[in-house]
Amino acid sequence: MSYIQRVLQPSEQVRHISSIHWIVYWPGAGVALLAGVAFWLSRSEFMPNLWRYAGYALALVAAVLLIQQWLHSWVTEIAVTNRRVIYKKGLIQRETNEMNMDKVESVQIDQSILGRMLDYGNVTILGTGEGFETLRTIGKPIELRNSITGNDA
Repeated sequence: MSYIQRVLQPSEQVRHISSIHWIVYWPGAGVALLAGVAFWLSRSEFMPNLWRYAGYALALVAAVLLIQQWLHSWVTEIAVTNRRVIYKKGLIQRETNEMNMDKVESVQIDQSILGRMLDYGNVTILGTGEGFETLRTIGKPIELRNSITGNDA
């Protein structure tokens, strides 16, 4: 059972569930591609041992990056209910942030050109007297904003 399902109050309904965008895997995938090139170059006669060890090192870095981003995506939950916005991250050291819907003043979206093309961006929820942590690299940020503001268009 997810954290969101455990903290729902009676008659509270989930409107929207959001997640981290898959673009966060690109750095790890890029390093993995470089590892593949290094392994390919190790078959040449020009310093094969150097390229092989570089390939091992790059493969290790790629694995660390990919596992780190997978864990981050796995332990992050974002939901909008009819009463509040809920954001949870962390597995052992859990950090949660919630804001009642009647306290939400505005929702800001920051998207780069690539973010517009691939439909991801950063979402900041501003409330009365307080701000919400910026949600980074969120998939479909416009849908998240619309579910918070009540605009289903």
